[in-house]
Amino acid sequence: MRVLIIGANGLLGSDLVEEYAGEEVVAATSRDADIRDLSHVRKLLIRSRPEWIVLTAAYTDVDGSERNPDLAYAVNREGTRNVALAAREHGAKLFYLSTDYIFDGTANRPYEPDDPIHPLNVYGASKAAGEQAVREQGGHWVIARSSWLFGAARSCFPEKILAAADSQPELKVVNDQVGSPTYTRDLAMAIHRLMQLDVRGILNITNSGSCSWFEFAREIVQRAGRNMPVLPITAAEFARPAKRPAHSVLSPAALAAYGIRLRNWRDALDAYLCELRGKGKLH
Repeated sequence: MRVLIIGANGLLGSDLVEEYAGEEVVAATSRDADIRDLSHVRKLLIRSRPEWIVLTAAYTDVDGSERNPDLAYAVNREGTRNVALAAREHGAKLFYLSTDYIFDGTANRPYEPDDPIHPLNVYGASKAAGEQAVREQGGHWVIARSSWLFGAARSCFPEKILAAADSQPELKVVNDQVGSPTYTRDLAMAIHRLMQLDVRGILNITNSGSCSWFEFAREIVQRAGRNMPVLPITAAEFARPAKRPAHSVLSPAALAAYGIRLRNWRDALDAYLCELRGKGKLH
């Protein structure tokens, strides 16, 4: 299986490159092709001749998207459309990574893949537009929604919490937004397996279990051996430009139908912290 990973130097892309070690992999970054330019994408596919494309490249700054919606849509909608179009032209299968932020968080249960979407912010709307672009181009495609990604390859929420724990007397973290933290190592493994199974359609991929950002931060601090108070606050108290869904837990049912079940996010957090220690990033 010849795989093109677009966004190969990102948080997830870096782990995907390692996950596919030993197979035919082309790791592409923005230096290889700007997905906003269709001609760049077409040339990349001519060079790489992939059977599968994994599109992880995205503009993921949620608050930055509110300040610069044109950039968010240029990357997440137009860029995705370019990749989907080029994939169809070359007969390649497309695996597109999306987000829980396409939902408004008003459901009182985990979201299923076919639930109506209603983004609350520009980032979520731009990713939803990317999903639509994938569906419109047709061909063989997978849309995988995930949430609250963390991994050792790049800066992420746990790493920021640990840095704050080393420099601040206490932490205040939002307690009224709930989701499922997802370890990029586990996500990369699931993507690899799904592609081997030649799946199609929309599904969710997250670690099992759910928590608030406050609960996530508290576990990070405790499991890393830091002794400092973590205090809960409301989203209203921690005002940010982009509104976030209050409850964006994603149902694992569609993933389980393929025999894939990811470990609990707490166990994944332990593995992440162990990886950080192995990289010399945590003592």
